[in-house]
Amino acid sequence: MSGPTPSTPDARALHEGLLAVWRNPPGWRALAAVNHGTIALRFMLTGAFFFLVAGVLAMLLRAQLALPQHDFMGAEAYHQAFTMHGTLMMFLFAVPVLQGLAAYLLPKMIGARDLVFPRLSAFGYWCYLFGGLIFTSSLVFELAPDAGWFMYTPLSSHRYSPGINADFWLIGITFVEIATLAAGIELAVSILRTRAAGLSLQKMPIFAWSMLVTSLMIVIGFPPLILGSLLLELERAAGWAFFDPTRGGDPLLWAHLFWLFGHPEVYIIFLPAAGVISTLVPVFAQRPLVGYAWVVASLIGVGFISFGLWVHHMFTLGIPALAQAFFSAASMLVGVPTAVQLFAWIATLWTGRPRWEVPMLWIAAFLLVFVAGGLTGIMLALVPFNWQVHDTHFVVAHFHYVLVGGMLFPLLAGLYYWLPHVSGRMPSRRLARAGFWLTFIGFNGTFLVMHWTGLLGMPRRVYTYEAGLGWELPNLVSSVFGFVMAFGIVTVLIDLALHGRLGKRAPVNPWGADTLEWATATPPEPYNFASQPPLRSRHPLWSRPALPQEIADGTHALARHGAGRETLGSSAVSARPTELIVLPGNSWLPLQAALLLALLCVLLLLKQYVAAAGVAVATAAQLLRWSWINGEHPGYGAAHGGGTAEAVVHGRTVRPHTHGLDGPGHWGMNLTLLADAALYGALLFGWFFLWTVAPQWQAPAAPMLGHLPMLGVVALLGAGVLLLRRVRSGLRAGHAHGMAARMAVAGILGLAAAGVLGALLWQLPLRPRDTAHDAVLSVVLIYLLLHSALAGVLALMQAARARRGWVGVHRPYEPRVVAAWWHYCAGAAAAAWLAFVLAPQGFLR
Repeated sequence: MSGPTPSTPDARALHEGLLAVWRNPPGWRALAAVNHGTIALRFMLTGAFFFLVAGVLAMLLRAQLALPQHDFMGAEAYHQAFTMHGTLMMFLFAVPVLQGLAAYLLPKMIGARDLVFPRLSAFGYWCYLFGGLIFTSSLVFELAPDAGWFMYTPLSSHRYSPGINADFWLIGITFVEIATLAAGIELAVSILRTRAAGLSLQKMPIFAWSMLVTSLMIVIGFPPLILGSLLLELERAAGWAFFDPTRGGDPLLWAHLFWLFGHPEVYIIFLPAAGVISTLVPVFAQRPLVGYAWVVASLIGVGFISFGLWVHHMFTLGIPALAQAFFSAASMLVGVPTAVQLFAWIATLWTGRPRWEVPMLWIAAFLLVFVAGGLTGIMLALVPFNWQVHDTHFVVAHFHYVLVGGMLFPLLAGLYYWLPHVSGRMPSRRLARAGFWLTFIGFNGTFLVMHWTGLLGMPRRVYTYEAGLGWELPNLVSSVFGFVMAFGIVTVLIDLALHGRLGKRAPVNPWGADTLEWATATPPEPYNFASQPPLRSRHPLWSRPALPQEIADGTHALARHGAGRETLGSSAVSARPTELIVLPGNSWLPLQAALLLALLCVLLLLKQYVAAAGVAVATAAQLLRWSWINGEHPGYGAAHGGGTAEAVVHGRTVRPHTHGLDGPGHWGMNLTLLADAALYGALLFGWFFLWTVAPQWQAPAAPMLGHLPMLGVVALLGAGVLLLRRVRSGLRAGHAHGMAARMAVAGILGLAAAGVLGALLWQLPLRPRDTAHDAVLSVVLIYLLLHSALAGVLALMQAARARRGWVGVHRPYEPRVVAAWWHYCAGAAAAAWLAFVLAPQGFLR
């Protein structure tokens, strides 16, 4: 281990005490670890495994296409390999690995000891692992999905995919997306609420900005696909009508829901990689990034514009001409903020003194390849050209240039750059350079030629082709160079694997970096920082070279141990110290909950619905138990014991977050509700889309939901909201009279609202197998029922916690978190009344 060492006996005792609190359990008990560094490395190693599986599948595809009329693979095997390759790369490699890198780096970059929801991080990893294994096991059972990684209907419907192949995709990938959403919420709240004192938004590292924008995009962008997957699985398993045009559905609804996720996904992959580039370029140029504020603005601009591009994947599906013009313009507009970042990187290198270390080779490759991919993207944004090359190998070449150039090359640059931080050793320069050149040459030889193949008219997703079409030579060249690229990737992986044993010891801050993660030991201790310093610069290690030693000697905030896992909480904009966030300790709860969810997915795959219902109830009970062991519960964290002492931080007295009203849980709940609202909004979009577009839409003469029942649900939930407001106002005023009783009454009101919704489901003559109208209405009622029931249960749990003394005047934190859920439920019920009662009546009049 290298890095600053404690210089006094007191400092050494401080480190030993912190290590006793923060260390991972030994042996097999390490499965209960929740430390962000451990979880992040698990994410990246698991992602590397899925990347290798996807890479082998890619080589099989290229072997099949190397020669015309080749019989290396049959049609079924080819389509399964094609679907698995794309799905593994997009869902199980690109996003999880980037989130893993961010989970490892961000607390260190912003001066925190851990992410703000450590158990949520662990839960996300186990969901990712189990969901990925369930999905990948379809290869072993020869039941892999074969409808393409985009699962277009009706090809993926039960009629054309009658086995469980498509179900592996729908259930396994939805399980994985739970992990992605959990990580998105975790990272966003951590960036906003745990930055070092003084590290305001104007001084925040660019990588933190890129991950903040990316995480918010995930929260909004992933729920539409989760909804689409649930609806398609309902159609396949229960026969409900959503995408069948003969029953009032429309296959275009799936395309919209998929690409509402799918195009932001491209930038969800690109923006973290851009953050890596913006972090590394100043280090190797030996000067600050040019145009910091412009780069931040461009990241935010890309995040906004990316949600207005999804239809450019659907130009040939019968979209109206006006919509084509709008989305074509938006697709070209997104190039403007992207170009701002590009010019900032070039200007930084131009005005600096670049050092051509191994990470810089990958950065140069990124600049060349991504620019080329962006130019072909502008070409595809033009509708007439898009019509000509749509579904050809030209499109395949384009998105590989964008995704490999825009994600894989920056990722490898980042891995080589931060590798000494993780292991304390340097990689081999010779192997690293050999791996780079083999990969770079192989990549361009594979996909540059593929543009030619596409312009010659070769469709994508065909497993063989006739001789004499002019496709033989370019396909052979692409296949040969594909294997060259594979050798390059293997060389890189060998280098990364061997360096831990054979690499030279890394010096302190080997690259001369400016960001705070290099102020820790390498490899870092599980608590990151023995003390948490104030920061006044975007380049803390350049402006204060002695800072690492000061941190190690405990001269800054929270230089104490034995009081639990603590990190500093700060305000979202100015990073003013606001609270002492007490983090939970190691726990088996995340693994237990993920195992139950995995069992539920397996039972759904096997069509064992009665057993699945029982496991679903057990899973809900386990998650509620997890919620119970929280806050002031004795099992929440090591050495917590119901109350951590306050601390003086940079002249301000801060108290544990449970003693205030604006703790991290409130922020986490709000982001969770934002994701929930995105899913609900996509469901309402589906309702209005089918109502206005579906050719065989069938609706009753009068709305099936009457005014009175839905207004009754809104009134019950609204009354519960008012009761919880009374509780919160009382806590603010310093008294808790009647708090437990009010929350108990609110819980009863929530359960009553769920009962009304259940009665509607039971009594209404709904025929979800016959009409899309009834299917969508049934899903909405089930959605509102589950939310109302959970609102009731949470309020009753709060009443019980208040009676135990875990919630009260001095611990007013939790009722506000629960109140946010109640506000959302009341709003969702009101939106359902507007959409399913008021709007149809107005239309019918």
